Amino acid sequence: MRVIEIPSFGGPDVLRLGDRPLPVAGAGEVLVRVRASGINRPDVLQRAGMYPAPAGASDIPGLEIAGVIEGGDAEAMAQAGLSVGDRVCALVAGGGYAEYCVAPIGQCLPVPRGLSDVEAASLPETFFTVWSNVFDRGGLQAGETLLVQGGTSGIGVTAIQIAKALGAKVIATAGSDKKCAACLALGADHAVNYKTQDFQSEALRLTEGRGVDVVLDMVAGSYVAKEVQCLAEDGRLVIIAVQGGVQAEFNSALVMRKRLTITGSTLRARPVAFKAAIAKACLQQVWPLLAAGRVKPVVHSVFPAVDAEHTSGSGASRAHALMESNQHVGKIVLTWEVQA
Repeated sequence: MRVIEIPSFGGPDVLRLGDRPLPVAGAGEVLVRVRASGINRPDVLQRAGMYPAPAGASDIPGLEIAGVIEGGDAEAMAQAGLSVGDRVCALVAGGGYAEYCVAPIGQCLPVPRGLSDVEAASLPETFFTVWSNVFDRGGLQAGETLLVQGGTSGIGVTAIQIAKALGAKVIATAGSDKKCAACLALGADHAVNYKTQDFQSEALRLTEGRGVDVVLDMVAGSYVAKEVQCLAEDGRLVIIAVQGGVQAEFNSALVMRKRLTITGSTLRARPVAFKAAIAKACLQQVWPLLAAGRVKPVVHSVFPAVDAEHTSGSGASRAHALMESNQHVGKIVLTWEVQA
């Protein structure tokens, strides 16, 4: 099968098209013929040498796929209500940039009615992450206010839509007026241009001084102190990335006085059972919203994984370059044409 490999760490141009043997599905797994692969920020970090694959995972990048089940553990598939030929999307710990990928059955979900493979491939990583962090860890409830840092990222567009669909208010930050307009179009109640406005002051102003209930933070660093300031009493700060740095200084007295919770998580290395529980919650709580059109995939760009004019992984290289430019709104996806 054809795959996109990382032969050496570096910029987007290090990605290369390669050949690998087909993976073999083991107990509790399926083999998926991949039609589309989602691109995510951890893939970029892995390519740069800053986020190695967890032990036992494929060194091929890619954390989410959509395609057709080709085979696997028949008994486990039957128990999960899946069959060979079913269209699924799946969260994987690696191996997604390939024509075939093995996925744990518990991490597979049916492609929502009416969605293409490209749209389906844009779902698992961001939807699992948002559900686990905003709703499980952050405990966001209807009527509460969520502050989303980076509202036009893949995570951001997902968080805005699900939170709104489930009855929360949303304030989103973005780096341009155009991106702020995109956040509002997705359903955010307010959007703050963090390059021209102070999100701490704006969050307090927009909540009449009360503060927000949950913050979904992909920046960390100096943002943490400001987030502590603009959280409401009993507020929850959930950190899921550290693009602004790993060190943070903040007012600990405020944490105590307002009874704040500061938490965070990574998903890739968590056990299958944990991810399967998130998949089940998404199937019950979010998949009906997708089927009803209340939450929609937001795909910014699609690249062919294999470019007929190049022998390198040029489609993947261009996809990574776009992600690093931060010019996209929503998800970036690779598509595959499987050889007979």
